Amino acid sequence: MKFYTIVLSLVCLGLMSTSVQAAGDPVRGKDLAATCMGCHGVPSYTNAYPTYRVPRLGGQHTDYIVSALKAYMDKQRPHPTMHAQAATMTDQDMQDLAAYFSSFPAQ
Repeated sequence: MKFYTIVLSLVCLGLMSTSVQAAGDPVRGKDLAATCMGCHGVPSYTNAYPTYRVPRLGGQHTDYIVSALKAYMDKQRPHPTMHAQAATMTDQDMQDLAAYFSSFPAQ
């Protein structure tokens, strides 16, 4: 009985440690975010034409950011600048950017 308790404890610890780890590296994401900040880091920024508000990324959920970047990469979302940005990103780049932006408090 003691053997099973030890094995079960080790399995539970292993599951907990893998679920706590983030998929992205926020430190690397900060480096990658330099080009994003030109538009997404400016409070109340709007695009000149067509006019629209540029969304803030700080505090956004990681899954949403990754999903949006993949949609831009696949041209499922319409925005030529974002198509160009996402086209060169790897899945890890997207995860790292998402980890960085999600580390901010929601605004």
